[in-house]
Amino acid sequence: MSNHLFDAIRAAATPEAVFIETVDGRSWTYDDMLAFSGRLASTLVKLGIEPGDRVAVQVEKSPEALMLYLACVRAGAVYLPLNTAYTLAELDYFIGDAEPRLVVMTPRTRDGILPIAQRYGARVETLDEAGGGSLVELAANAEPDFTNVARAPDDLAAILYTSGTTGRSKGAMLTHDNLLSNARTLKDYWRFSRADRLIHALPIFHTHGLFVASNVVLLAGASMYFLPKFDADEALRLMRTSTCMMGVPTFYVRLVQHPGLTREAAAAMRLFVSGSAPLLAETHRTFAEKTGHAILERYGMTETNMNTSNPYEGDRVAGTVGFPLPGVSLRVTEPESGSPVADGETGMIEVKGPNVFKGYWRMPEKTKAEFREDGFFITGDLGRIDERGYVHIVGRGKDLVISGGYNIYPKEVEAEIDLVPGVVESAVIGVPHPDFGEGVTAVVVRESGVSLNEQAVLGALTDRLARYKQPKRVIFVDDLPRNTMGKVQKARLREEFSDLYSDLAGRSK
Repeated sequence: MSNHLFDAIRAAATPEAVFIETVDGRSWTYDDMLAFSGRLASTLVKLGIEPGDRVAVQVEKSPEALMLYLACVRAGAVYLPLNTAYTLAELDYFIGDAEPRLVVMTPRTRDGILPIAQRYGARVETLDEAGGGSLVELAANAEPDFTNVARAPDDLAAILYTSGTTGRSKGAMLTHDNLLSNARTLKDYWRFSRADRLIHALPIFHTHGLFVASNVVLLAGASMYFLPKFDADEALRLMRTSTCMMGVPTFYVRLVQHPGLTREAAAAMRLFVSGSAPLLAETHRTFAEKTGHAILERYGMTETNMNTSNPYEGDRVAGTVGFPLPGVSLRVTEPESGSPVADGETGMIEVKGPNVFKGYWRMPEKTKAEFREDGFFITGDLGRIDERGYVHIVGRGKDLVISGGYNIYPKEVEAEIDLVPGVVESAVIGVPHPDFGEGVTAVVVRESGVSLNEQAVLGALTDRLARYKQPKRVIFVDDLPRNTMGKVQKARLREEFSDLYSDLAGRSK
């Protein structure tokens, strides 16, 4: 039996070709990738990692961190990337729920995470952004010619946690074929080849940067510039010798505000992809006017990878996410019954295909509730399909907020705000933000006579929530609007505060 995902990656590799280049001048060939991931895989096995064991990773972005993902695939382990912004309280839940055999962290966070990992019986090793750490030291003398552990298409390759509306995060179980089938489809649909060089400025603890960008490059045998984070000056410099960029809307907002963005600057590029959050139509139009390139917007989620894409050839329509990808079935239904709605009408988006995840980790009832009997996954996103077949995302069920490409569920944020002394209750909403797509916004009711202010609320959340989940503004009101059943009417709040961040439009940040 083969290793379903890595065998395909190896088949596409040209050993002497460049795979990764970093801004500090380091370069890795595909042969380097095969050798170093082999050493790491050998090390994982020596540490007692067996097929199906989870390896939790919270480290800064580096080529070595990407190689660790590949090593886990090769060793048959289940890769569990964790956002570097997660607090210790959040990590305690993830490690306790996933029960990894190994936790890899940065040396500077070791002291905080070590007691948590040990409490759940996990071994701890370190990896830093420069490629050092105890794990790399252990791998230095390990065997590079690793015999890949056999893994079938339906075996787990990764678990990615996605927040739940109840406040309890869910681990989305992604198989070897979930990842491979989607990456193959995107490689073909977006015309990736060995001639491509991608500007990679996305984090690699997230589906977009880890599975979409990296796996597509690997399966094409292409190369990439690996940036620790997005920098508009650096991106513009690299465009001269690159062909593609994948980003979130924030990247493109930064670029259109930059005086250096011109047709000449983008002349070598063939493709700009945006996702993880809605791209404003204004940004789409301005970018096209300045560069002559229409940004290609697509739609995906943690549980499914990519579902739709605007066409590579043909109209890339601003405000839409294009068509279902080859092999992916998409329908719009009445949320409660699951009955299809008429063309042009809004309903719940449901998808089915080899990209759709296996289910939620240790949550069989939740998994069952999110799938229809015919196998369609209920995404929780509201949308419609227009007369040309383009998919429009018009809202999200369960009040999901997407800010800067990250999913934030209000219930989790509200639970922390409500613990702040002087708070009676809160409602967290997402309202349009010119830079982040949506700004996380808290509407709070104070106790009578309490002098609680915005900074006090924000300060109380600093160590309880990852930074991207923290509200950008806190608004105080006397009462939250409710319907006759007592349910808070968040739609009214979103409408009332829809212009809250409008004065930021056009500013450089």
